[in-house]
Amino acid sequence: MFVLKKIIAQFFSPVPFCLEILVIGLFLLLFTRKQRIGKFIVTAGVILFTILSYRGIPNVLLRPLERQYLPLGIAATSDISGSDIIPSVRWIVVLGGGHTSDPNIPVTSQISDASLVRLIEGIRLHNEIPGSKLILSGGKVFDAVAEAETLEKVARAIGVKHEDIILETCSKDTADQAQFMKPIVGDDEFILVTSAVHMPRSMALFKKLGMRPIPAPTGYLVKESQGSNPFQFFPDAGGFFKTESAFHEYLGLVWAKLRGQL
Repeated sequence: MFVLKKIIAQFFSPVPFCLEILVIGLFLLLFTRKQRIGKFIVTAGVILFTILSYRGIPNVLLRPLERQYLPLGIAATSDISGSDIIPSVRWIVVLGGGHTSDPNIPVTSQISDASLVRLIEGIRLHNEIPGSKLILSGGKVFDAVAEAETLEKVARAIGVKHEDIILETCSKDTADQAQFMKPIVGDDEFILVTSAVHMPRSMALFKKLGMRPIPAPTGYLVKESQGSNPFQFFPDAGGFFKTESAFHEYLGLVWAKLRGQL
């Protein structure tokens, strides 16, 4: 079921979806007499491809997800630490966001950009809250090595002590992470670190199990620039990446509701 879910979701991702439309249109143009319909479908595919590659379009989809929870400790000045806000919190949970355990490259390059920024935020909070434990979550999905183990190697490489790290290595997705995390944190409040776009679904899944997460979103995709950038008026791969991230989360929310997980 897990693999089937991942495969089906790919057909609805922006790039494959646009290509599916274009292939259907080209088939009609090249192998049938339905030229008018074929031209319409190809035109629709090109327009959709262009629209979804502009960063402004996915920003509209991403902003409601990313701004649902404020960053932990954000204030007008940066002199407010995590320990001032939540002095009694013991656990800092970091959800993995992808990895590839290639032994031929540095361990810092074996985790995805999303995993790296989540881990750095988790370590930042861990350093600010004395006595806290860093719980790294992620199992073996499409890799022989559990993601949490790779995250631990990176954390150790940049100075986190072995005794301050706890691993959750059995989960395959966010719902699993909530299930396997509950026996570790129990009824305690804990800081939940994940990407801002992923935070609404994560919070809902953890709260559904009666857990008490404190959101610490990071890795924002929508950033308010303080200056003008001429490149924002051109379509690019970054726009498609944002669109894909938004579609992934909205589909994830729908799937979780259909399964009664939210």
